[in-house]
Amino acid sequence: MDGRTLLKVVIITCLIASSTGRELKVKDQRTIYNHTLATILVEYAATVYHSDLTELFTWTCPRCDDLTKGFQIIELIVDVKRCLQAFVGVAPDLNAVVIAFRGTQGTSIQNWIEDLYWKQLDIDYPGTEDAMVHHGFYSAYHNTTLRPGVLSAVKTAKELYGDIPIMVTGHSMGGAMAAFCGLDLTVNLGSRNVSVMTFGQPRIGNAAFVSYYSKRVPNTIRVTHEHDIVPHLPPYYQYFPQKTYHHFPTEVWLHNTGLGILAYTVEKVCDNSGEDPSCSRSVAGNSIKDHLRYYGVRLGGEEDPGFCRIVMDRGLAAHGTVDVDGNVILSRDIPASVLRMNVESNEQGRSV
Repeated sequence: MDGRTLLKVVIITCLIASSTGRELKVKDQRTIYNHTLATILVEYAATVYHSDLTELFTWTCPRCDDLTKGFQIIELIVDVKRCLQAFVGVAPDLNAVVIAFRGTQGTSIQNWIEDLYWKQLDIDYPGTEDAMVHHGFYSAYHNTTLRPGVLSAVKTAKELYGDIPIMVTGHSMGGAMAAFCGLDLTVNLGSRNVSVMTFGQPRIGNAAFVSYYSKRVPNTIRVTHEHDIVPHLPPYYQYFPQKTYHHFPTEVWLHNTGLGILAYTVEKVCDNSGEDPSCSRSVAGNSIKDHLRYYGVRLGGEEDPGFCRIVMDRGLAAHGTVDVDGNVILSRDIPASVLRMNVESNEQGRSV
C-alpha cells in the first residue's frame, strides 16, 4: 500500500469514527456528589411508597424515622386514578424543602419494564427546539393532580420559610417525575437553588432535551446501581445520538468490586456526557433486584405490586380534599416558629 492510499484509509477511518461515536457533550458543570445526602434522600424516595396515608401524613410510618426524623409534611398528593403519589415538606436537618415522587405502582413492574423497550420519543417539550420527551413520564407529572399540588405546597413553603433550598427526589418512574418537577420549578416557578437526585431513573428525553435540562438544573445527580435494568431503558442507540433517548448528567454508579470478604462498594462519579460507557452502560442491564435496593434501602411498595392501594383514617379527611375522581390532597400548616428554631439551630450546628 502506497502512501497516498494509506492516507485515504486513515481519513476514511477517522470520518467513520467521528460520525458513529459522537455523543452529547455538556459543558462540565457537575454538581459535587455527597454520599451522606444521598443516603438521606433515598430514605425519602423509599418512604413515599407507603400506602397508609395517615401514617405518612403524620410521619409515624415505620420508615419515617432515623435519617428523616423530624420531617414535616406540608402536602401529600395522591392521584388515585393513575396510582401516583408525592409529598412536599420541610426537613429541618437539611434546612430544605424535600419533594418526593413514588415510582411504579399498581402494575407489574415486569410488564412496565417490557413496555419501556418499545417506548418512542413522542411529544415535543415546550419552549425548546428539537427537544422531545416520553409522553407518559411527561404527562404523569404535568397532566395529573401532582403538579398543582406540588406547586401549591412549594409556594406555601416559601411563604413560611423563605427561599430555602429545594431538593427533589424519586425512584424509578418517580425519578422521571422528579426531573420534570425540578425543571418546572426552575423555569416556570422561578425557584432558585433547586437540586434533583434520583435513583434507578429511566431515560426521559433526547439529546436536545438533555442540553436544555442540564443548563437549567445543573445540580442533578442520577444514582444507578449495579445491573439495574431501568436506567438502560428506553434503549439508547449510540449510532443515532440526536434521535434516541439520552440520559442527562451526572451519574453516580454504585457497584461492587473485589471478592468474598474483600468485596466493597464503589461509588463512581461518571463523566459529564450522561452516557458514560464506563459506568452503568458498561454492564448488562438485566436485574430487577438491583433496581429495588439502593444504599441497602428497599424501594418499592410492600403490598402486591399488581394492586394500587391506599389506607386513610376518616379523621384525616379534615386535612384534605377529594375530587370527583377520588384523588386526595392532604394539606396542613406547619408552625413556622418551631421549624425556624430547628433551622437556626442546624445552621449553627451540624450541616449535611
